Amino acid sequence: MDMEVTAWHSLHSTMNAQKDRRPFSRATLRRIAVFARPHRSRILRFLLLSVVTALLAVATPVLAGRVVDAIVQGGAAGTVTRLALLIALIAVTEAGLGLLTRWLSATLGEGLILDLRTAVFDHVQRMPVAFFTRTRTGALVSRLNNDVLGAQRAFSNTLSGVVSNFVTLLLTLAVMLTISWQITLLALVLLPVFVVPARRLGARMASLQREAADHNATMGTQMTERFSAPGATLIKLFGRPSDESAAFAARAGRVRDIGIRTAMLQSTFITALTLVSALALALVYGLGGHYALRGSLEPGAVVALALLLTRLYAPLTALAGARVEVMSALVSFERVFEILDLEPLIAEKPGARRVPDGPVSVEFDGVSFGYPSADKVSLASLEEVATLDSDSGTQVLHDVSFTAEPGRMVALVGSSGAGKSTIAQLLPRLYDTDAGTVRLNGVDVRDLTADSIRETLGMVTQDGHLFHESVRENLLLARPEATEEEIWDALRRSRLDGLVASLPEGLDTVVGERGYRLSGGERQRLTIARLLLARQRVVILDEATAHLDSTSEAAVQEALAEALEGRTAVVIAHRLSTVRAADLILVVEAGRVVERGTHDELLAAGGRYEELHRTQFERPGTEADRPVA
Repeated sequence: MDMEVTAWHSLHSTMNAQKDRRPFSRATLRRIAVFARPHRSRILRFLLLSVVTALLAVATPVLAGRVVDAIVQGGAAGTVTRLALLIALIAVTEAGLGLLTRWLSATLGEGLILDLRTAVFDHVQRMPVAFFTRTRTGALVSRLNNDVLGAQRAFSNTLSGVVSNFVTLLLTLAVMLTISWQITLLALVLLPVFVVPARRLGARMASLQREAADHNATMGTQMTERFSAPGATLIKLFGRPSDESAAFAARAGRVRDIGIRTAMLQSTFITALTLVSALALALVYGLGGHYALRGSLEPGAVVALALLLTRLYAPLTALAGARVEVMSALVSFERVFEILDLEPLIAEKPGARRVPDGPVSVEFDGVSFGYPSADKVSLASLEEVATLDSDSGTQVLHDVSFTAEPGRMVALVGSSGAGKSTIAQLLPRLYDTDAGTVRLNGVDVRDLTADSIRETLGMVTQDGHLFHESVRENLLLARPEATEEEIWDALRRSRLDGLVASLPEGLDTVVGERGYRLSGGERQRLTIARLLLARQRVVILDEATAHLDSTSEAAVQEALAEALEGRTAVVIAHRLSTVRAADLILVVEAGRVVERGTHDELLAAGGRYEELHRTQFERPGTEADRPVA
């Protein structure tokens, strides 16, 4: 039975390692040692117990042979009893050490998972927004799950397996050669029949597994997209459910066929190896029995050889597959380190200072910017491409300069794609400028701490993103220490307290993925409530009312009036009626500020702003002077 289990393990590890084989990397091994260093005392105890367990595994067959000899030779009953008690003691000790070894293996592996996952999660959080706009979320999550688990196996399984199997192999061979070198050598002749099929069959099964993984990934993508609320709505409105079902069933059917084929290959392999092990055992009993009848070998030695044979083939097969196991684990480590080696484009300077206290001014001084190329912010494996584009993006902003004085509002208007949102993203340092400077209270944002920037700047975007959590948790994201009274005050000021009070669970009502259980206007007001709760001194509004109906827009505008009161504001809007009261309006076209002034000044100038205004309000029924916040 041990040989069957080991044979399956060898086949499985060979199959997995065939997916991605690379040469050993000393740099990778050194980095693994860095992660393993905090666990070195546990690793040493783990290896020591593995060696002791291997010694006990070899001792039991030898003692069993002595029991047989004592019985055949008519020895004293006390001798047999002592040997039996010793075998029982070894069995109990081996069981106890097995549990202790398993506990050390589990704590070691899980501890490593914790260290790796935390390191990758913390590192990914420091990556710029450009990284997330390019990478596939599923591929990134896979590094935190599948690859980290693969790295764990290097410590919890492979490490102990190599040590214990190597010690068991040496001791077993030594004892067997001592008992009968002829029978031992003949038994080893069958080893290639045991190992070679695992290599060939492993490659074939790896190919099937890759195909199945591709189909599963495609089905996963289809389910993820179609099972989200927006995706399900799109399919019901424009899709063909029967075609979707047929495509899914075809892939699922192929996965079923691969599963059947794989199961039969596995069964054939295990059956063949079971037959080989039975033949080897028959060889030992036949040849050993012949020697015993001739008087050249003790009967107990035959029994010991038969029992030792099971302890010989298992470690031999495991060690034959150890290299591919190690290679598979190294690949997992390399894929994890690949993420950790990706340097964030935006990093906090040593000795960075906080945003100065008091009302905050915002200044753009000769700012030019182009989005970074893919090779600077991403990985080819995370984008599912062969190579990353190394060409720098075209320049988006050109020599942009303006100042928003404390407590004043600056509005950005212009055509879609002119660069308005890019300006807003530079202010909280989601990106860094290529030239020029962005300042808060006269200090370059690159010289400020990330925490103080977050505490100073609040932003409301047009999509009003919410997490699939409760109303309370979405609000407390802005200020975790906020009291219940402060939460309800923010909801009241955002004109949302009545709605939340009417929800089934009140503040503990889950809003759904992206807040989809709320209307567009309700989502926007909830993000405004979050901004009010944060009490930030600078507010950035990026098309906060772009997709709302008139009723929702009016409610959001009332909430925005609360949010902007006494704060420095940078407002981006297509609807010019929402920014007429701005202290300064900037008209942005093709990444340049082409006009600046107040609403009346720009209308009088008869330029691009006047053209935009006329285009919006010359339609019949449009009220150019609708009341605004």
